[in-house]
Amino acid sequence: MVTDLLLLHTSPVHVPVFDALRDRHHPGAVLRHLVAPELLDRARTEGPESVAPALLGLLAEAGATAGSAVGSGPGPVLVTCSTIGATAESLAAALGVPVLRVDRPMAAAAVRTGARIAVLAALESTLAPTAELLAEEAGERPVSIRTHLVAGAWDRFEAGDTVGYLARVAEAADCVTDADVIVLAQASMAGAAELVTSRIPVFSSPAPGLAAGLAMRSAP
Repeated sequence: MVTDLLLLHTSPVHVPVFDALRDRHHPGAVLRHLVAPELLDRARTEGPESVAPALLGLLAEAGATAGSAVGSGPGPVLVTCSTIGATAESLAAALGVPVLRVDRPMAAAAVRTGARIAVLAALESTLAPTAELLAEEAGERPVSIRTHLVAGAWDRFEAGDTVGYLARVAEAADCVTDADVIVLAQASMAGAAELVTSRIPVFSSPAPGLAAGLAMRSAP
């Protein structure tokens, strides 16, 4: 039975992005947004695993009313923060609902596209979780994963300079020459893909992540 989809964000900037994707590609879908920036702050200083108790509490509380608008009970969760995505997915059994990190579908597509993968992130805390996810999705496929921190990008993001932030990311992507695929590790980077001039395929997470999250609503 179809339910709504709960999205957990660590920044409010993601809300209009995913609402726009819904309106463009999934009209009529019901999205509920939960914004908890403190989770990313703690994960950056204490590690992603440190947020598990708070994350479980937040999702359990939100899940108690998930899907109530259509009377179908608790609904699935899409986590749009790459840093805490793996921690969130590990809580699915305890919550009793499907939990998906937004970058998993992107990672799966990336490893199918090429063996040499360049990962760009504005936050150092995102690099290791993204590389681990790509290796997991690759399975027995031989892949080479190189991570790159985009210097100065996160400062611009925190200052609200979205144009400057995306420009920095696009410039970093255009400097990549020894890869088959470029992965934009954070959902906030998606807009940079349109600015990249490189011929190397660039993958971002919001669109495929939302599509996969909505597909979970009707899964048994």
